Amino acid sequence: MAEQRITLNDGNQIPLIGLGTYRASDSVINNMVSTSIDIGYRLIDTAFVYGNEKAIGKALEEKLSEGKVRREDLFIVGKLWNTKHHPDDVIPAMKRTLADLRLDYLDLYLIHWPFAVKEESSNEFEEHNNPEADIPFEDTWVEMEKCVKQGYTKTIGISNFNSEQIERLLQTAEIRPVVNQIEYNPYFAPEKLKKFCDQKGMAVMGYSPFTRENIKQLFSEPIINELSEKYGKTPAQVTLRFLLQSQIIPIPKSVKPERLKENLDIFDFELSTDDFEKMRSLNRNERSTVMESAMDFKEYPFNIEY
Repeated sequence: MAEQRITLNDGNQIPLIGLGTYRASDSVINNMVSTSIDIGYRLIDTAFVYGNEKAIGKALEEKLSEGKVRREDLFIVGKLWNTKHHPDDVIPAMKRTLADLRLDYLDLYLIHWPFAVKEESSNEFEEHNNPEADIPFEDTWVEMEKCVKQGYTKTIGISNFNSEQIERLLQTAEIRPVVNQIEYNPYFAPEKLKKFCDQKGMAVMGYSPFTRENIKQLFSEPIINELSEKYGKTPAQVTLRFLLQSQIIPIPKSVKPERLKENLDIFDFELSTDDFEKMRSLNRNERSTVMESAMDFKEYPFNIEY
């Protein structure tokens, strides 16, 4: 498959599909990353809070040393965690991520969530009662911009921001975010937010493309199975094709080589207009990654359609 990319609002190019690494354990991450690169993945999505940046870095170093892929061919995404929003902490956090990933630069660095959490709080975002730190994300963004200016990352973006928060950020941003990474799948397809990002010239990356808890239910949907049979593709491929045609950059995760290959094999067919609308009809506005502990945070984008 010839790799396909789109151009971001700053001229950098990003692959149309990537590999998610959420909570992939160290014991499987090396083979997972190595195999994905061999198959043809060039976008690898990581985050500090996933706890596996060192293992990913080892795998990346091994593949690069083989000479079968060049660093400039890869697109590596990292994320700033909530405890590192203070202006004094952003660049040190960036440097730690680079050291753990064994890289000289990232291709894209995201603010993971639009609110800060005090340093003494747990890094696990499921933990309850984490005290909020009074740090405006506009201040954090200034330091994110310095990461670009100082060469630590080629470009920067955001994750889990709603439209009100994006508007706030754009009022002061010198460098416009190129991406908003949000949950996006047939059960949760926030089209209003997607259109808003389009208007602002921001690409949308979609995590949890198969949902997080309801994968079996999703893949049992009669509509998806009907289309799977019609196009001679698996339910996962039909789902990912739906995201692509929604102009979403999906980042599915799998530890199985056959699934990794399957997820990448989605560029040789296209859903018809009627079939695309059938997939859209599955939307329940049902999130699978609600951050229960963050409901009291004033910056939490619970109404992500806003």
